This record gives sequence, structure tokens and C-alpha cells, in this order.
Amino acid sequence: MPPPGQTQLPDWDGLKLRVRTLIASHRVMIFSKSYCPYCNKVKELFRSMHVEYYALELDVTPDGPSIQQVLAELTNQRTVPNVFVNGTHIGGCDSTYQAYKDGSLQKLLGDSKDIESYDYDLIIIGGGSGGLACSKEAAALGKKVMVLDFVVPTPLGTSWGLGGTCVNVGCIPKKLMHQAALLGQALQDSRKYGWQYEEQVKHNWGVMVEAIQNYIGSLNWGYRVSLREKSVTYLNSYAEFVEPHKIKATNRKGQVTYHTAETFVLATGERPRYLGIPGDKEFCVTSDDLFSLPYCPGKTLVVGASYVALECAGFLAGLGLDVTVMVRSILLRGFDQEMAERIGAHMETHGVKFIRKFVPVILSLQILIQVEQLEEGMPGRLKVTAKSTEGQEIFEEEYNTVLIAIGRDACTRNIGLEAIGVNINEKNGKVPVNDEEQTNVPYVYAIGDILDGKLELTPVAIQAGKLLARRLYGGSSIKCDYINVPTTVFTPLEYGCCGLAEERAIEEYGQQNLEVYHSLFWPLEWTVPGRDNNTCYAKIICNKLDNNRVIGFHVLGPNAGEVTQGFAAAIKCGLTKELLDETIGIHPTCAEVFTTMDITKASGQDISQRGC
Repeated sequence: MPPPGQTQLPDWDGLKLRVRTLIASHRVMIFSKSYCPYCNKVKELFRSMHVEYYALELDVTPDGPSIQQVLAELTNQRTVPNVFVNGTHIGGCDSTYQAYKDGSLQKLLGDSKDIESYDYDLIIIGGGSGGLACSKEAAALGKKVMVLDFVVPTPLGTSWGLGGTCVNVGCIPKKLMHQAALLGQALQDSRKYGWQYEEQVKHNWGVMVEAIQNYIGSLNWGYRVSLREKSVTYLNSYAEFVEPHKIKATNRKGQVTYHTAETFVLATGERPRYLGIPGDKEFCVTSDDLFSLPYCPGKTLVVGASYVALECAGFLAGLGLDVTVMVRSILLRGFDQEMAERIGAHMETHGVKFIRKFVPVILSLQILIQVEQLEEGMPGRLKVTAKSTEGQEIFEEEYNTVLIAIGRDACTRNIGLEAIGVNINEKNGKVPVNDEEQTNVPYVYAIGDILDGKLELTPVAIQAGKLLARRLYGGSSIKCDYINVPTTVFTPLEYGCCGLAEERAIEEYGQQNLEVYHSLFWPLEWTVPGRDNNTCYAKIICNKLDNNRVIGFHVLGPNAGEVTQGFAAAIKCGLTKELLDETIGIHPTCAEVFTTMDITKASGQDISQRGC
């Protein structure tokens, strides 16, 4: 029978001869269709390997359906692409990529003279948490690995050692400064617990920074030792692609070396974004500068409403500084907005001022000569002029320090990705990848904060890096799970969450299909000092159509990260409201509130707590 759409029987013998001739006369023969994304993916693979191929597009070729039928009889494969290498049938897209991963494709392509040799099996660009995790895992699996890491100094000249943002200018110093602020609050509480002290208590910024930087320095050294022990080559150089499989590495002295690898992993992370207004880079600091700032910031304006902005504003205020936060629109975009507003309200009651719906337009520096003479190294004075986003109102004020925390940009635009054809999202510089962290160029992968549409969290990058190395070199098929990842915002009142924000849950499931349980609570430790009653808040969002499964978990209170981590494991296992109700709480703790929730938002009942 002729294939559908054909009225004349084809010359089957002639077609079989033609197919066999095509397979025999081309080193790589791809039977393809011009519109097929999987066919294009296979072609991209061979292009990246510098291997010529011949593709017959069956959708635009006369007798294309008949040729596909001949191929089905020959290979038992009815789909495209249908790939042959040196006469051997490889299969479709997945089979071709698997052959590439295990090396059998390279062997089929010819003897060793035809296969390009590389300096390394794997080169990782970026020595942050994800890059280091991937490098050590790959080395443990017997691969020759290089890591390149280079910190471009901030406009104020700040740089740091190996380990990436989290260790040097992120999670670690942030949490330690947050702890410093909590200790200040604990000192105030201690008087109600009977502690008596006559000496006036004050905070020494320099002592804190020195201690934190000494600890970070020990971590930097530990990472270098760990790489050496794993036989990973480390270069403190800036990497740029110059051609497929080849990078240029430039060190601080401007010395250049070139290195090749079979596979590359991009783990370059992000850096703080500036405002793009006069004076921002000359006179302002970012989180890249703050944690090693050699002087106390003094009266500080924090520009932005990101978690970095609120965390920094929170601990600076907790250390006794005059802090103002300038917000363009909403707090904590992307997080649950009820929780975000509660965080802002708590910070305001504890002295942090908020300027809503303003954006800076001019920053000018005024140095008080007498202050410089009296105390060298103290900050100057900044005059900030801001314009309302809703009218012509102008705001002017003087500060000692302006901290910009309006977001971060992916470090992908100046590493030569265009030279090898790696696609990026032009709007944000982030890298689109498939579910195996693979870019559109088959030998280039990406992990961490630069992934388009993925979470920007250190533990996620570490997990993705390890699992990627195991898939590439250990025969594993386990992929990183980006769903239900817990996180915590370390504001003065900590916010832990896992799963969906309430707004997102409504958007995804419909409000009628959700039940939201919530409660205020008062930590026992705060009752004696008599502070912040009915300020802490807990909320779970349940899907009524799925046995009241918990799809959103939110807690605002002390040690929120510790609380959230345990519940995150339960959510991963399919936690339901019934299971929470059946769980016996630990008394007296903050976490037990999740085992006793019985008031829904829909009921409108009072959720204030009046006893333990």
C-alpha cells in the first residue's frame, strides 16, 4: 500500500538502494525534518563536535514519506531524527546524546587521529558553591577537572577569595551580622531575666567585621586545600570562550593562557545591579562591599526591597544604626505578599523607616573636612534626591552610607558565550537550559543563579552541581528537583517558606479549591521581656482537591530556617493537613503551632493567641 497522500506505488527497491547509498557515502547521515526541534538538536551536537554531516529533510524531499517507511523497515524506528555514523545506526535524539555522553559516538566517528584531544575532561567557570561541588564530584569520579574563578573588583575596589557569593559576600557574613543584631536584642531581654550589668553596652563594627572576615578567610583557604586534595586544577583567572571547546584565561597580572575541555559548566553567579544614575558607582556600596566595610556605615539609606535589602536594613538597625529603606513598589517581590507586609510592619515598629514609592535620581557627595580630620576612615555624607513614582514630589535627605540592593545581574555577558553560540535571555542575561542543566550547545552546561527561571539559592546550586557530575561521569540519571525548595529570609523577624505563595497558589489552583489555615503566636522566650506579642505568624495553604495536601508553608518568627527545614522534608513526602493534625507537637516551641492550627482564613475568626 502506498503511504497516505500518494497515489502511485513507489519504487521500493530503488528507494532502499538510495537509503543504503546515502548511509554508506556519508560519515554522518541524518534523516531529518526541517521543523523538528530534536533534529536541530542533533545537528547542533555534531556542529559543536566539528563533525560534518549530511541531512536529508524528509518533509521537503520528494518521496519523503516513503523513505521514512523504508527506514522504519530497516531500523524499526518510525521517528526522526534517524542517525547513522559510519554506516552504524545510532537512533534518535536521545540515543545520539547518550552515545555522545558515554563516548561510543566519538569512537564510531573514527580512529583517535580524527577525534580531538582536550586538556581537561571538564572545565568549570566559577568557583562558587555550585562550581566547587560539581568540580569535586567530577574529580572523585576520576575526571581531569579545572576550576577558574576570578572576582572583578567592585567600583570601590572590594574583592574576595575562592568560594563565591554565599561564603564571601552573601549567606555566611549576612547570617553572622544578623546574629550580632539578635545578640543586641538578647542583651535588652536579659535584664528582665535577672541579668544586671552596669557597663554601657555599645557595638564595635570593626571588631565584628574583623572576626567575620577572619572566619571567611579560613573558608577560602579550606576550599583551595580541598581542590588540591581532589586533584582539581584551580586558576584565579578570568575565563572567556574564544572558540568551541577552548577558553582564554587572564590572571590579575594580565598573563594569558589557553585551555581546552570536552565539557564545560558555567557557574559564574550574579553581581549586584546598580541604579544607573549619577553617583551610584562612585559613592554607594552594595552587599559586595558592606560585609568587609572598614568603618561603621552610620546613618544608612537602603535602596531596594529585595530580601538582601531587608536583611541588611534589619541587622544594621539591630546594631543601633539609623536606617531607612527606599521602596519603589512592593516588598519581597516573588514572595508571599502577606508575609512580606508583616515583615515590613515589624521592622517599622523596631525603628526602620520606609519611604514608599520613591526612586533615587541624583546622588552627590559632601565631605565634612572636620570629620575626616578628627576620625580618619569615617564615611562622608551623601545627599540623596529622590522622585516619587506617583507624582512630582521630591525627597531630599543626607546619609552617611547608601546601600543599593535592587537586584542582581547574571555574569554571562562578557565570557565569550557568543563565540560558541550559547543562548542567553537578553533581558536578564540568564541561561536557558533543559531539565539536565544543558544549554543549547551540547557540551556546555550551566548551574546556579544564572539559570533562567530557576531558584537563586546556594543549596540548589550545590545539589545541581553534584547531580550533574554524577550524570555526566557516574552513570546516574537523577536530576535536580527545583520544586518545593525551602528558603529563609533572615530579617529581624525571620521568614521561612516552602512551596507556593498564597497569590501563586490562587493563580494556579483557584481560590475556591484552597483552604488556608493560619495563626498568630507568641514565642515563650519573648513573654518575660513582654515584647512583640501576636507578631509572629504561621500559615499553611492546602489543596482541597488533593486530600488537603500542603502546597504552601509559611512561618514568621525566631529560628524560622530551623523550623522550615524539617517541615520541608515532610512536604516533599506529601504532607497533608490531616497528618499535621495527627502530629504531636513539642511544647513549648514555635513549631508546634503547625500541629494545632484550626482556624481558616475563610472563617474570618480572630487568630490572636492569649496563652501558651
